Amino acid sequence: MIRELAEVIAVESDSLLVSTELKTGCNGCAQQNTCGAGIISKAFSDRRAEFRIHRPKGQFTPGQQVELLLPEQALTRYSLMVYLLPILALLLIAIATRQLLSWPEGWVILSAFSGFAFSFYLLRRWLQQRDIQVAQLLSVQQID
Repeated sequence: MIRELAEVIAVESDSLLVSTELKTGCNGCAQQNTCGAGIISKAFSDRRAEFRIHRPKGQFTPGQQVELLLPEQALTRYSLMVYLLPILALLLIAIATRQLLSWPEGWVILSAFSGFAFSFYLLRRWLQQRDIQVAQLLSVQQID
């Protein structure tokens, strides 16, 4: 299980509004004071994500810390889709337009990057529709 601490912002009849701190990979690195990425991550260190989750049984109050749990398989599956599908779209469109349609190189590049960008748009739309199912995979535990 992937674990993440969150703070309850609002309690509603059937859902909780929670907030988590967005983390960067630079928090534990020894070179974070001299690395450009570490310096930039410090400049934007106050980033938080807010989202609604299904309210489990129990008493929740605003300001309370909870632990969010997500199965690793779900995270792996969605990560592979987000990273792998756009790259596959780029490659397949480039091969198809060059080999099957014999387009000039400039048009091949343009069409491949257009397909790459369009695949992100389609993924975003598809994942927005699946948000409910992902939220159902997420479980909440109260921290004592």
